[in-house]
Amino acid sequence: MADANAAPVAPKINIISQYIRDLSFENAAAQRQANPGEKPEIKVGVNLDAKPAGENRFEVILKVNANASAPSGPLFLVELEYAGVFQVEGAPQELLHPILLTECPRQLFPFARRVVADVTRDGGFPPLMLDIIDFMQIYRAELAKRQAAGQAQGQPVAN
Repeated sequence: MADANAAPVAPKINIISQYIRDLSFENAAAQRQANPGEKPEIKVGVNLDAKPAGENRFEVILKVNANASAPSGPLFLVELEYAGVFQVEGAPQELLHPILLTECPRQLFPFARRVVADVTRDGGFPPLMLDIIDFMQIYRAELAKRQAAGQAQGQPVAN
C-alpha cells in the first residue's frame, strides 16, 4: 500500500539525442563594402515546436532566427533549428505540455547558443552571444495570449 504522506515522484526527463536539424547562414555584408564602424541592429526571434517521436519520446525543436543590419544594409541572417529527442516518464498529462516547452528547450539552449556564436564568428563577425531565455515566461505569456484570444471569441480555452 502506498504511503499517503509520500512526496509525489518527479517526472524523469532524459535526452536521447540532440542535433542541428537545419542551419542557414547568409553573409550579405561580404557581397558589398560594409562600413566596419557601423553599429548593427540585431533582431532575434525564438520559436518552439514539440511532437511525439515514439512511446514517451518527443522531438523538441528550438528555432532561432537572428537578423543583423546596419544603416548601409543587411549584414547577416542566421536561421537555426536545434532539436532534441527527449524521453519523459512519470509526467501527468497536464504537465507534459509545459515540460516539453519549458524544461526541454532550457536544456537545448546552451548548445544552440554556441552554434549561433560559432557560425557568426566563422562568418567574419563578432560571435553573437544570445541572451539567456526564460522559457517559462514565454510559455506563460503564450498561454495568457491564447486565453485572451479565446475569451474575445467567446470560446473556452484549455490549459
